[in-house]
Amino acid sequence: METVLSNFSSPVVLAFILGICSKLVKSDLEFPRPLYQSISIYLLLAIGLKGGVELSKTPFAEFFMPAIVTLLLGVVTPLTAYAILRYIGKVDISNSAGIAAHYGSVSMVTFLVAISFMEQKGLPPEGFMPTLLALLEIPGIIVALMIPLALSSKKGTLGKALHEVVTGSSIFLLIGGLIIGYIVGPVKYISIEPFFSGGFQGALFLFLLELGMVTANRIRDLKKVGVFIIFFGILVPVLHAIPAILLGAWAGLSIGGVTVFATMVASASYIAAPAAVRIALPDASPSIYLTASLGITFPFNIAFGIPLYYYLTTLIMG
Repeated sequence: METVLSNFSSPVVLAFILGICSKLVKSDLEFPRPLYQSISIYLLLAIGLKGGVELSKTPFAEFFMPAIVTLLLGVVTPLTAYAILRYIGKVDISNSAGIAAHYGSVSMVTFLVAISFMEQKGLPPEGFMPTLLALLEIPGIIVALMIPLALSSKKGTLGKALHEVVTGSSIFLLIGGLIIGYIVGPVKYISIEPFFSGGFQGALFLFLLELGMVTANRIRDLKKVGVFIIFFGILVPVLHAIPAILLGAWAGLSIGGVTVFATMVASASYIAAPAAVRIALPDASPSIYLTASLGITFPFNIAFGIPLYYYLTTLIMG
């Protein structure tokens, strides 16, 4: 409980809550779209650059097992999500696959909040975590989209969806930043470090303020998605986090690394996945998969999930 309460005193979490409150009280507060896009670009590049620099200093043997575990969970989590939706929730194939694509992928913002949370605890994760974030983003979407497309007569749809994901701004900037950071290394990175490190927390604060307003709009859709999807959006992240904690610890990650890794696996995409699902599965309902990922899972992870995964990690790792 103390960990949960301390999380609510975090500036980024309070910014998220402020954004929700602004919509609940019907404030005229609006976030200029160009500013939102600029902040998004800044955050993605900052994550990629820092991850690339740290990766350049990391021995391959230290990174290999976490990368393998990440790819494994990137395949397994969309399958478990699909099975729960299809066979327990009796959701149709298109919506089951569409939602599974979101829960097999990852939320960049949840990842950032988890890193901030662990740094406040004095337990920063390994520097190569942004690389694992990039590795986890795509496989889950591919696996989920292949399920219904393999049973249909549509050709080329999957290729278009994957192209949308790979060339999307989030993946492009993250991987681009990783490559640049890896090439320049820690010495040459010093020249731009003040800009990308000094303003990071402030940019994240503004980003969470905007996402709070977006989430508030999705909360109103809860009545439409049904009770099962609400429970799914809360319980499945925890279900996915448990094997992530066990495998992350087995792969040699620190307590901070395992907590962030579990948070990544437990999160749900609302940037890359919607773009791919919109193309590959036009019959899937955005009101369901966006409300589940952004209206249920995202606020749950920000407020309660991250402290819970930290508690479970310390319980397992001692």
